[in-house]
Amino acid sequence: MEAPLPPSKAEAEASTSTKRPSEIEDDAEAAGERKRVKMGQDVPAPASASEKGKGKGKNKWKEGKGPKSRRKLESHAEGGGYGTKRNVAPENGEPKAPRLPKRMCALLIGFCGSGYSGMQIQQGTRTIENTLFDALVRVGAVSKDNADDPTKVSLGRAARTDAGVHAAGNVVALKMITQIPGVEDLTARINEELPPEIRLWQHVRSRPKLLQSAHVGYILSPSATWRLKTQYNDSLCDSRKYTYFFPSYLLIPPKPTSPLYRVLVKHAASFSPPMESPITGNAFWGHVQPVADEQVEGEVDPPSTEEDKADMSRKRAWRIGPEPLAALRAGAQRYVGTHNFHNFTINAAFSDRSNQRFMPAIEIADPVVYGETEWISVLFHGQSFMMHQIRKMISALVLTARTGTPPQVLDELYGPRNVFIPKMPALGLLLEQPIFDSYNIRVKSANEKLQNGEADPDYRPAIEFAVHQDRMEAFKEEWIYRNMRMVEERDALFDAWIRMVDAYAGTDLLYLNPRGVIPATAVIQLPPTPAEGKNKGNKERFRKGGFRERKLFDATSFPVPGQMSGDGAGVVGEQDGAKPREEEDSEEDEDERALREAKGRRDELDG
Repeated sequence: MEAPLPPSKAEAEASTSTKRPSEIEDDAEAAGERKRVKMGQDVPAPASASEKGKGKGKNKWKEGKGPKSRRKLESHAEGGGYGTKRNVAPENGEPKAPRLPKRMCALLIGFCGSGYSGMQIQQGTRTIENTLFDALVRVGAVSKDNADDPTKVSLGRAARTDAGVHAAGNVVALKMITQIPGVEDLTARINEELPPEIRLWQHVRSRPKLLQSAHVGYILSPSATWRLKTQYNDSLCDSRKYTYFFPSYLLIPPKPTSPLYRVLVKHAASFSPPMESPITGNAFWGHVQPVADEQVEGEVDPPSTEEDKADMSRKRAWRIGPEPLAALRAGAQRYVGTHNFHNFTINAAFSDRSNQRFMPAIEIADPVVYGETEWISVLFHGQSFMMHQIRKMISALVLTARTGTPPQVLDELYGPRNVFIPKMPALGLLLEQPIFDSYNIRVKSANEKLQNGEADPDYRPAIEFAVHQDRMEAFKEEWIYRNMRMVEERDALFDAWIRMVDAYAGTDLLYLNPRGVIPATAVIQLPPTPAEGKNKGNKERFRKGGFRERKLFDATSFPVPGQMSGDGAGVVGEQDGAKPREEEDSEEDEDERALREAKGRRDELDG
């Protein structure tokens, strides 16, 4: 019988080590990084499992292809190698600060988006991530070597929010230093560097092997930051919850003297047989006489300031009844399930399968009165959302309810016809939280295998927003709800929006009719011309003279009273002459095009 071979040095060290497997893995990762830096040579970092399996282009970095490869070649051209930059001493001759290990983490934050140009980091722009990243650099959670480029720390987020949109819970993932000399409470220290409208709830490290087996890049909780092993992605975020708040007076039918009232009444009368529009004879406007037929195509005297004030006072005193509320809830259920929401975003084609979105639930809470105004909140629970989708969904729901349009028109909006749906003001939108049920199942299974339960160092809690719900509710009240109500009470923003809609005299909104159908006159996308040929069938060609939205309603910060009617409240496309819809050059259109190019890599666009 052959004598057993003596154990190798690595096996002997492993057999005598008292460290846990996760700690050994962390030490090995840190040791490998130190070795590569110490050598100061052209030694690339070890390839990940996915990179090892790639046969094509494995040496492309030597050819200078791609931004990272070009940076490496530039470093070589300057006489340096991989990691040379971080070993160069400062110009003042002082030794560099010791390197501290980074860990992949997810920062659970809440923020008021007023005054910010969205969530995602952008150079030279005030965004939530820009502000957060700068705070992390000041604290020391991001080293100075990595402070010039967020991609060096693999920065990412769970849900992308547009300009001005608020969030009670969201996540930012990155590789950060979690053990900083002199910092006992990292969460508290980061909050000291953040403005009060941005809060970090907590940070927690997570289980690397569990994440690796789940093929995810971040784990998050509104109360925790979770250490990650793999590259950041959002595959474990099952769904998101958003809330939209609006004054109930938006459900009052159009005023009889408004252009929209006249257009909808005339359109209903054009049916065969003629129909009476449900907006006629409403008790709220009983004292207002409709405009005579001969004035429909002419000019109508605008309402006086005193008349506007009187209307606004009566609107704030209006309360929704049980039957209209029940009808509103019934209409909202048309959104539940899987549908093609191509009409609820921008520049989307009906044939694009990525417009299919799943909505598990839509809930409308009982109205609540704050001050003189009654407010309604709608909770949207969706697997993922496209740009402006929620603002257009709530707009279609409100417009159909206030005009008496049958709710089946919402089903028509999922069809191939392209129609225009105005966006509700951004002020009322709030990201409540992302949902991570899949992760909770995996972490529960892993925790059940531990002998000491919660006392075990490898125990990891589930991702549950309820842990810090009280703090989050207090934050929402102080920084989100209060600002929302203040802007509405001072400037009547939502009333300005509904009056903008009622002032429209075109045909884009003729799907608001008593039959609940989309007439051909309301379709905004024209078929290709013979000169364009058959191959141009998917080209988006929108007719001119359509509905114009005011940029004002994309904002959530209004520091100057009376800003509703200022020069900054212009109509999108009015600068340098009014442009037709297809020629508008807005930042959100560019963002949408960029997002659609990445649809193969991403499943979610923030709303």
